[in-house]
Amino acid sequence: MSTRLGRRVLAEAVGSAALVTVVVGAGIQATELTSDAGVRLLADSLATVFALGVLIALLGPVSGAHFNPVVTIAAWITGRGCAEGPRGRDVAAYVPVQTVGAIGGAVLADAMFARPLVQWSTHDRSAGHLWLGELVATAGLVLLILGLGRTGRAHLAPVAVASYIGAAYWFTSSTSFANPAVTVGRAFTDTFAGIAPASVLPFVTAQLAGAAVGLGLARALFGRPQPARTDLAPGRSAPELAAPTHP
Repeated sequence: MSTRLGRRVLAEAVGSAALVTVVVGAGIQATELTSDAGVRLLADSLATVFALGVLIALLGPVSGAHFNPVVTIAAWITGRGCAEGPRGRDVAAYVPVQTVGAIGGAVLADAMFARPLVQWSTHDRSAGHLWLGELVATAGLVLLILGLGRTGRAHLAPVAVASYIGAAYWFTSSTSFANPAVTVGRAFTDTFAGIAPASVLPFVTAQLAGAAVGLGLARALFGRPQPARTDLAPGRSAPELAAPTHP
């Protein structure tokens, strides 16, 4: 693995771990402070918004700040034949470390609050309306990220993506996981933010379906990415493809 790829992979692992640490840790803290479910969700969503914006701004220049397998895969699919975007080897490296990082983040959050390091969640989230919520949340996320890149507004990703996730906490029935790695990580903690292992596969399936919908909408609204030009000077790229950012 090259030094450059190694740095990108490390950034994805650290970012994914930090994101889940915030989600789980904020949920634990909120549970200890109040019994009101609405206040707990508000606290968790605010912490996630702030942390996500910071992580994207900090690590975006290193790895693109995906922290999310569906974002990595969507960026790869739209980037084939273009000068920018992740390559197949990036996808193969990113997805495992995003998942391992997410699990590590859940374990770290539990450790900080003196809870069992690994305790399977008992929070069942198996219902059709929740899967629909995940499909909608993920489709919107992918559409947003690809749209920012296609319209030359990738620099707005820290604010736009964090704001979208904050809103999706509230307007989706599932509270917007929208991330297979985060979904797996949250199965390892029996806390407010957890998800029962049996609920993980249907959630991930809905997320993948949502990613496909988001890709289709992005193509319909913004057209196909421009193919790479062969006459570009070294270090130059074709018109910007998609902002490879998020959660």
